[in-house]
Amino acid sequence: MAAEIPPGERRSGFDAMAPETRAMQEDDTSNPGMLWVQDGAELWARAPSADKPACAGCHGAAEAGMRGVAARYPAFDARSARPMDLQGRINTCRREHQGAEPLALEGRDLLSLAAYVANQSRGLAVAPPADPRLDPARAQGRALFTARMGQLGLSCAACHDDNHGRRLGSATIPQGHPTGYPLYRLEWQGLGSLGRRLRNCMTGMRAEPFAAGDPEAIALEAYLMQRAAPLLIETPAVRP
Repeated sequence: MAAEIPPGERRSGFDAMAPETRAMQEDDTSNPGMLWVQDGAELWARAPSADKPACAGCHGAAEAGMRGVAARYPAFDARSARPMDLQGRINTCRREHQGAEPLALEGRDLLSLAAYVANQSRGLAVAPPADPRLDPARAQGRALFTARMGQLGLSCAACHDDNHGRRLGSATIPQGHPTGYPLYRLEWQGLGSLGRRLRNCMTGMRAEPFAAGDPEAIALEAYLMQRAAPLLIETPAVRP
């Protein structure tokens, strides 16, 4: 089993990017992910119907009410008795408090709202909840991270724990910390979730990818966020 990266040695994928890509992320006027954040701000203020509240109607200004939220997710949801990621929480709020249909996973509206909420935590340290109810999910996520899978027999840890900083083709292998999601990927020419990136990686390993919203994917995210602490939230990050 791969040795986990000590907290003091954890580095964001930002550090390995080309200068022009880092500059794109750091300048909000050049960061294409900010287009989704702007859309999310509009959705935050818009009621789904005349008789239902907008997100802002319950939570107020996101700049205050959502500060720090993304740094704490996934969190345990008592009603469903399972971990829930940020996109799941947004859709649960829509259903329970707004009487609205859930937004499509990987759809622009949900990504925009998630990016807008997460952007309020930009610059804050990842701070996973000290909630023992999350321990089984984190243990499951670590097992998934270190398990060999697919036709190539690789694990996430084989790249991101054991070989980070080395080259795979023309790219530097990052440590694989999910500090900037939803993020804009130049390869995608759009914003995408951590779940989408995990599915990409699994396809590359010739393994059966998780379905969108799969509990195993959320367990893996719970472990990855614990593994990333105390790095800073970067949403919306930009990656190659």
